[in-house]
Amino acid sequence: MTAAEGTGAHARRAAPDRGRTLLGPALALVHTGQAPTRSALTNALEVTRATAGAVSAELEALGLITVDSSPAGGGRGRPSHRLAVNPAGPVVIAAQIHADGLSLALVGLGGQLEPPVHLPLPPATGPVRMLRAVAEAGAELARASSRRCLGTALALPNPVTEPDGTALVALHFAWPSGTPVADLFAEQVRKADQGPRAQYPFPSAVANDANLAALAEHRHGAGRGARQLLLVTSGHRGVGGALVIDGRLHTGSAGLALEVGHLTVDPQGRPCLCGNLGCLNSETDPDALFAAAGRTPDPDRPLLAQARELARAAAVDPAARAAVDHVVDRLGLGLAGLVNILNPDRIVLSGLHLDLLAAAPDRLASVVAERCLWGRSGRVPIVSAEVTHAGLVGAGELAWAPYLNDPQSVLPLPG
Repeated sequence: MTAAEGTGAHARRAAPDRGRTLLGPALALVHTGQAPTRSALTNALEVTRATAGAVSAELEALGLITVDSSPAGGGRGRPSHRLAVNPAGPVVIAAQIHADGLSLALVGLGGQLEPPVHLPLPPATGPVRMLRAVAEAGAELARASSRRCLGTALALPNPVTEPDGTALVALHFAWPSGTPVADLFAEQVRKADQGPRAQYPFPSAVANDANLAALAEHRHGAGRGARQLLLVTSGHRGVGGALVIDGRLHTGSAGLALEVGHLTVDPQGRPCLCGNLGCLNSETDPDALFAAAGRTPDPDRPLLAQARELARAAAVDPAARAAVDHVVDRLGLGLAGLVNILNPDRIVLSGLHLDLLAAAPDRLASVVAERCLWGRSGRVPIVSAEVTHAGLVGAGELAWAPYLNDPQSVLPLPG
């Protein structure tokens, strides 16, 4: 070890040459729960036990994982060390803008979410003021934490282009088309005081919320093990979708793929914010469920929560039952069209759609099968999402991405 490696505020242990290129893949395996032991890590990386030991030791020295030498597993051979993400390790700031509020949380490795903070929208919802409110609220979380904070990412309820990070259509707010949201957010993050435990430079990123929810479900929830995962969700308003292929988001040529909310399921249906009629967006979201039930939601309560209550009431309330069946039929039409085009091996439903699936599982499966080219023989499993606050967990995945690719870029706390 040289003097430069062994001294200074940001000194860290040199990585072993034989495991240097394996640090990222190894951390990703522990992060997603695929390597709970050193033996599992050895097998997954297809390396020797000594190399797996050196790699796990380096990740432990970086403060990212813990290595427990107490025996794990009851199989043959020498018991293996237990590997886990470090519960006191670094965090990132995850933020999400909803149609009617803001949510933020600190997220550690393994998708471990600290208690989220939910805030009302700022009085002015223009892009600069909105993004300033998000950046300042996130910085407040970072300053209050004893853990090193590495960066931030924001989930947005609208399409975001790649790689420039432009919001082409901000459907829920009066933002100009083409708002450079990634640049604006980065500017506000730079102005915010992240506190003495933040690592600088402090990267920021933005992406569509449905894409990030799909990433969270694939890595930590109901999408584990799927090769072609389709996620469809209805949040506070509208419908989003995303496709994960072999562990990577399919975002198209410019980040705008899988805008499933604008698939037409009823040409004579309800008007959509995009200007068309009968989009999945306007036929299967909370507003659509209330309209089908002939009821008006309480304006002083969160719309999504009320819609989920209405869906769960279908077991005892005839009007709710009829509304659920109406909306489920349209959801099934949309899912069948997506299955015909994408041929996924699993569909995950979240938000209100999770409750619609619970209220009418057989009806939804039947509509999809009847409209699918392969019929019942080609039935795709439709399952409920498992990750709580998936948009925030997914934003955490986005913020963690540079460090999962290069764990050595994580610096220790100064001093």
